This record gives sequence, structure tokens and C-alpha cells, in this order.
Amino acid sequence: MDGSTLPIARSTLPEAAAERLRTLIIEGTLAPGARLNERELSEQLGVSRTPLREAFRILAGDGLLTQLPNRGAQVVALSAEDARHAFDVMGSLEGLAGELAVTRVTDADIETLRALQAEMEAAHAQRDLPAYYRINRAIHDRLNAIAGNPILTHTYRTLNARLHALRFRSNLNTAKWNQAVAEHRDMIAALAARDGAALRDILVRHLRAKQQAVLETMKNEKTLGVI
Repeated sequence: MDGSTLPIARSTLPEAAAERLRTLIIEGTLAPGARLNERELSEQLGVSRTPLREAFRILAGDGLLTQLPNRGAQVVALSAEDARHAFDVMGSLEGLAGELAVTRVTDADIETLRALQAEMEAAHAQRDLPAYYRINRAIHDRLNAIAGNPILTHTYRTLNARLHALRFRSNLNTAKWNQAVAEHRDMIAALAARDGAALRDILVRHLRAKQQAVLETMKNEKTLGVI
């Protein structure tokens, strides 16, 4: 594991530990199917085992971990079929969020998204995938917030939490990564034009392309024995 990580702040320990573990899962430091070593993680994060176990429970509720009776916790490993079905649903959720967002978006929202896009493209130019992916998440979360439908947002975040690690790894393909950046530019342009149909189409295509990239990555990793 990355020994350079700093211990987390001690104000909201379980939540902070859960967020740090979420990042380790997304970025592949904690791989799909990995058993979690409580002693090692406790030392790395600078927390005792009680808040660490609560963090495990939080992530189990998000579908990222499986808690095994008397055997600790394990990172969930989605099958290709699980991923395919999840992305089918995610495409519909993203498309609906885009349609709703167009009816509510403000000029200030668009400027915020453009600023995030610029930050994301800078991270892309530097090939800083962790920074890129964090900003990418912020863009999609912002779009969902603008849509203003709390049930949609909750469903989206719950399902997307299980897909983050797969989405992150799919960007290791340079061509797919470049395509995703270009699609984000098109999203903001459609939103600024208040074109709900166009934005929905872009978002659905974006998710289908991401689905294809994820499935290709999973197939290659399985062939190489990585997963």
C-alpha cells in the first residue's frame, strides 16, 4: 500500500476512514476481491480498529465491501455481467439527470462546470489520473445536483459507488481516456445551449462507451490473470 498517505483527521473518524478506503478501492490499491488487513489499515490511516470497522460497515452499505463472519471484510469484485447490467441502468440515470438539469441550470452553474472541465483537462494533460478522476466525479455529481431530483441522485450515487473502481481503470486506455474528455466538452456545450435531448444522447453514449471500455479492460485483466 501507499505508505506516503497521511493519517486522516480525527474529527469524524469512521466517515473519514471510509472516504480514504473508498479512494484506495477506486484507485486499485485495494484490488477487487482483496481481504482487508485491519492491523495494516489501522496503522496506515492512523485510526484504531473501532472506527475502522465502522468504516467497513459504511462501505459495505455502499456495496463496496463484503463483511465475512469471523473473517473480516473483502473488496467486492463485480463480474462482467454485473458491470454490464449496472452500466445499462447508469446510462438511463445519467440521461434523465441531463434532461432535468437543462430545465434548472443557471449561468453560474455552467461557469462552475466549465471551471471544473478546465481543471480536469489540466489533469488529463499531465496524465494525473487520480486528480482527473476526482474532478470527473465532481462534474457528474454537480450535474446530478442541478437536476434537483433527490431520488435520482441517491440511486445514481448508490449504483455508481460500485462502479468507480472499474471506471477509473478503464481510463488507462489512452484512446478511451481522450474520448471521454472530448465527450465532457460536448456535455457542457449541450447544457449551455439548454438542449435536453442532445445532452441526454451525449450522456447515454458516454456511458455506453464507458461500459465498452470497462468490459474490455475486465476481459484483458482476466486474460492476463490480473483479476
